[in-house]
Amino acid sequence: MAIVYDTRQREAAPQLPLLHAPHPARVLAWRDGAPISAEQFLAEVRALADTLPAASAAVNLCEDRYAFVLAFCAIVLRGQINLLPSSRAPQAVDEVMAAHPGCYALGEQALDPAPPGYRRLPRRAPPRGAEVAKPWPTIPADQVVAIGYTSGSTGKPSANAKTWGSFHASNAGNLAMLQAVLGERFEVVATVPPQHMYGIEMSVLLPLLGDVGVHAGRPFFPADVAAALAGVPSPRVLVTTPVHLRALVDSGVALPPVAAMVSATAPLPVDLVMAAEQRFAAPVLEVFGSTETCVFASRRPSVDQDWLLYDGVNLHPQPDGTVVHAPQLAVPISLADIVSLADGGRRFRLRGRRADMLEIAGKRASLADLNRRLLAIPGVRDGVVFQLEGGDALDVHRIAALAVAPGLDEHVILDALRRAIDPLFLPRPLRLVDALPRNETGKLPRAALMELLHHSC
Repeated sequence: MAIVYDTRQREAAPQLPLLHAPHPARVLAWRDGAPISAEQFLAEVRALADTLPAASAAVNLCEDRYAFVLAFCAIVLRGQINLLPSSRAPQAVDEVMAAHPGCYALGEQALDPAPPGYRRLPRRAPPRGAEVAKPWPTIPADQVVAIGYTSGSTGKPSANAKTWGSFHASNAGNLAMLQAVLGERFEVVATVPPQHMYGIEMSVLLPLLGDVGVHAGRPFFPADVAAALAGVPSPRVLVTTPVHLRALVDSGVALPPVAAMVSATAPLPVDLVMAAEQRFAAPVLEVFGSTETCVFASRRPSVDQDWLLYDGVNLHPQPDGTVVHAPQLAVPISLADIVSLADGGRRFRLRGRRADMLEIAGKRASLADLNRRLLAIPGVRDGVVFQLEGGDALDVHRIAALAVAPGLDEHVILDALRRAIDPLFLPRPLRLVDALPRNETGKLPRAALMELLHHSC
C-alpha cells in the first residue's frame, strides 16, 4: 500500500518546490556515464519514500552522491529530518542517533557493523515517463529538512537545524555567484562528502534547485577526479578543498577542461591558487561560510583579498567576532571571525579569530599566521599549530605543532620558525608525524589532534 504523505498547508508557511524543473527532461545527475532526468529522479524519490518507516528523522549515510540526493529528498517528502553526522565513524553516528530516539539510518551499502535500525536502499528504478502527469511536490518553507553537525575542529560537534526555506535562500546566493561566472547551466563534480554542509550546498542543493547536473561519485585520487570530470559535459565545475586541490596540482594528472574550481573548509594559500589557475587554465573561487550560516560570501583569491557578500547579507563587527544577517537565517548568528568592512559594507577582509589570538608577556600573535609560517618552510608538506588545554598559573597556554616533513627533523623546523617568529611563540612540543588526522573535508578535529600528539610523544 502506498503511503500518503502529509503535504497539508502549514499556517503562514509558503510552499517551495522540492526541485527546479523547467522541463521534466532536464538532467539532474550523471551516473555511470548516463544522464538521469528530473522526471526519473522524482519517480525514484516517490518510490523510495513509500518504503521508509514512520519516524521523525533518519541518518543519511549514503556515499554515492546520487543515492544521497535520492535519500535526502525521500526523507524530506516523508516529513522527516536528514541527520548528518560530522563523520560516518560508528561513534559519531551512534551519538547522533542517541540524540534522536526512534530515528533510523539509511544507506546504499552493506555495512558491518551497521547502525541500529539500518535500512539499505532497494535496487529499483521506476520506468521513465511516470511523473509527467503528477503535480510536482512542494515542501513547507518552515519544515526542518536537515540537521548538520560541525566538524569538531574547535571542540565537540554541535547541531544546526536547516529548514527548506533556509536552503532555498542560501542556494540562491551560491547559484547567482556561479551563474555570473559560468552561465545558466553547468555540471558539478565534487570531492567533498554530501553530508558536509559545504557538500550539501554545492552538490545537493545546486542540482535540486538550479539548472545544474551533478556527478554521482565522490572521486578522491587525482586520476579519479579526471575521470569523473570527463564523465560530464562542459562547462564543468570542480567543487573541492585545499587538500584535494594541492594533490591535483602536485600529481601532474591532466584534467578535462574545467570552467571553474570552488574551494572551502580551510584557508586557501595564494601560491596554491596561482599554481592551480595556471595548471588548469580556470579561475579558483573560494566561498566563505559555516555550518551555522551556510555560504554567504565569495572571492577569487588570485585577484582580491576581500570577500564579496551575497545579496541581502550584512555583517556587524563586534569586539570578539562578527554578527551575520542573511536571508537564510531566521535570527542573526555570531561567528568568532574578526573582520573589517569595505565598499560600504559589501566587502570584508578576514582579520583572524578571537580564539586564535595569542598573547604572551605582552606580545601578540595569531595561530593563523603561525600556521602560515610553518607551512612556508621548505620540506613541510602539511602541518598545524594549535594551543593546548590547561594554562599555567598566569593562564598562559602552551603551543604545540604537528608537521609532515619527510627528510627534516624537529630542530631544523624549529630553527626555521625561530627566524620567522618571536621565540615566545615557538611550538613546544613540535612532533613529526606521517600524516595529519584530517577528516573527509580536510579539517582537523581537535580531539584527533590531541590523540595524535599524545601518541607521537
